Amino acid sequence: MPKDLVAASATPLVLGILSEGENYGYAILKRVNQLSSGELEWTDGMLYPLLHRLERLGYAEAAWKVPSGSRARRRKYYRITESGRQALAEQRRQWTVITGALQGLWHEMSPPPSPALLKG
Repeated sequence: MPKDLVAASATPLVLGILSEGENYGYAILKRVNQLSSGELEWTDGMLYPLLHRLERLGYAEAAWKVPSGSRARRRKYYRITESGRQALAEQRRQWTVITGALQGLWHEMSPPPSPALLKG
């Protein structure tokens, strides 16, 4: 995926995941991978700066917690705030407009060329 497309979709993806319930970094990375059927494989270096930015903007809050279990180590859990929910609603509205426009355009276009023709 092009970096600019991944970057543009990162905030609504993470806010959407946090709207499902509080979560920690590694689980968020796995959820992104799951939602994209393996097409998006984010790294820690991409996710954590985004989570810190969402905290600075007031869209997410974080707290250190120890999960249940005797050997569990402390993790930083993130949750969406009310401001984050409002931002997510606006991002959703914007992405709905964009994807609708693209789908309308592609529907009107002729079918894409066969991958076999592109190789030739």
